[in-house]
Amino acid sequence: MECSASLLFSWLFKALGLFLALVIARGIFWLVNLLWVAPLLDPLASLPGPEAPAFQSHFSQVNDPDITPEVYRDWTHNLFGKTFRYHGYGRHDYRLMSFDLRVLSHVLTSPVYEKPWQTRAYLGRLLGRGVFNMEGHEHRALRKLIGPAFTAQAVKGMSPIFLQKAEELRDRWDALVSTDGSSSATFDVAHWISRTTFDIFGLAGFDYHFNALHDESEQVYSAYRRMFSISDKASQLRVLKQLYLPIAEKIWPDENDKITQQCLKTIRDSGISLINTKREACMAEKPDFASNEKDILSLLIKSNLTNEPSNQLSDTDLLDQLSSFLFAGSDSTAVAITWCLHILSQHPEIQDRLRAEIIAGPASEASPSSRRNSTSSISSTSSTLQTDAIDSLPYLDAVLRETLRVTPPVHGTLRVATADDLIPVSSPVVLRNGKVIHENEHIRIKKGSFVHLPVEGVNLSEDIWGPDAREFNPDRWNSLPAGATSPAFPGLANLMSFSFGRASCPGYRFALLEAKVILATLLPQFVFSPVGGIEIGKYNSVLTRPFVRGKLDTEGIQLPLRISRYTD
Repeated sequence: MECSASLLFSWLFKALGLFLALVIARGIFWLVNLLWVAPLLDPLASLPGPEAPAFQSHFSQVNDPDITPEVYRDWTHNLFGKTFRYHGYGRHDYRLMSFDLRVLSHVLTSPVYEKPWQTRAYLGRLLGRGVFNMEGHEHRALRKLIGPAFTAQAVKGMSPIFLQKAEELRDRWDALVSTDGSSSATFDVAHWISRTTFDIFGLAGFDYHFNALHDESEQVYSAYRRMFSISDKASQLRVLKQLYLPIAEKIWPDENDKITQQCLKTIRDSGISLINTKREACMAEKPDFASNEKDILSLLIKSNLTNEPSNQLSDTDLLDQLSSFLFAGSDSTAVAITWCLHILSQHPEIQDRLRAEIIAGPASEASPSSRRNSTSSISSTSSTLQTDAIDSLPYLDAVLRETLRVTPPVHGTLRVATADDLIPVSSPVVLRNGKVIHENEHIRIKKGSFVHLPVEGVNLSEDIWGPDAREFNPDRWNSLPAGATSPAFPGLANLMSFSFGRASCPGYRFALLEAKVILATLLPQFVFSPVGGIEIGKYNSVLTRPFVRGKLDTEGIQLPLRISRYTD
């Protein structure tokens, strides 16, 4: 018996040793292939691009909005042309970047290219399985389902909410200015605008009152805010842990992990309760449901119930869509409005001209002082007419588009090739061996390669927008250069801020009208000026946000402005 046990133990030990040897050999083979063999066979290796040691990344050059305008201009004009490659996590991770509109159009419209699983996993952790992190059939089905909630008519129906909350913000600021005693005050515009857009999307999206403009203690609002704040401050190491070792959050959760999980539970419990209430009202076929319930959740539920049961979304899926739109519809719009006010504070002549258009325009049926004391009903027909008039103001439209061009909320985005592909180019690419890929020819890309879409870079490209591309000039929208009206980029000219193609933002009408209404409500009342002695920088974390240089670690995201009452 002892001999048999000894032989069995010996056999098991040898088997375990063989298994470990195979695992180690497999790991070595994988590592050698990853670091040396695959890069040699990668077609992107032949493209021009910046040099660096084997394990050096170019992430800081391509992701830091404080330096990317200079970096991109140098790379495209002086060194590599419009299409090149750079290092991701090292030389083994070549990534394609292009400012060629034909390349961008191909990548954004072809089903070969999808958001990387890393991006979808990171967003999915916070927002669930929303339309912004889905691909393939699920993405197409979701786009079809949510389409009715963002038509021009649907957005118009929500516009009285925009006006009501914009007026509440105006009144809160007026009270803050009054307490100063000098008819002016300094406060964090970014925080106030974010509270406003949260309130707007709460009503327009869920028919839910966050009441963030008056009190930030509401539990769902607080949960979203805490969760997004943790995400914004996440280090690269933390993000990598979340992506590649998600089980660590469950086994060894740190304090931020625990807070995030608590926040998600609060959001989901409240959200499911709200969905059930809305569905009951819809299925009861109340006479006033179709006419009065115009929030996005109600529209989604009605659209969902008309589908075949097999194509209907679960309550969790519905909640995930709302969480996605809350992030995209409130946070990104708040960032855009905040940057607009910052830019207007730096260009007082543009601010004065815009204010004059708003005051003189058809939206100004009353004087600024009488509007200051007005109250509006959410269902008011006059409010809808007023927002229609605001939407038609040409200079306001130009200022907002120029803001989105110069300071897009999303700095850049990634796609991954799900198959080997040939990408057509419209500008020559000079390969490292001297060979030239000419117009209407193709560059090769292998399955698994990343493509970096430089949203801000394209928005500031001199080849597209002219030699003054980096200047804030709303008048350019009166006569766009030929490169900015390419048929490859329909819609908002070649403005990449809302993307286009399969992954274009479905809520762009909502965002544009919301921003216009808020700006048109604030400017007749206030004058915005920079705060002396501070410098505003850009911090890129999912969205590009403002911060005071030297105070990011201690005070976080903020945009202090000096706000004074406007007097005729």
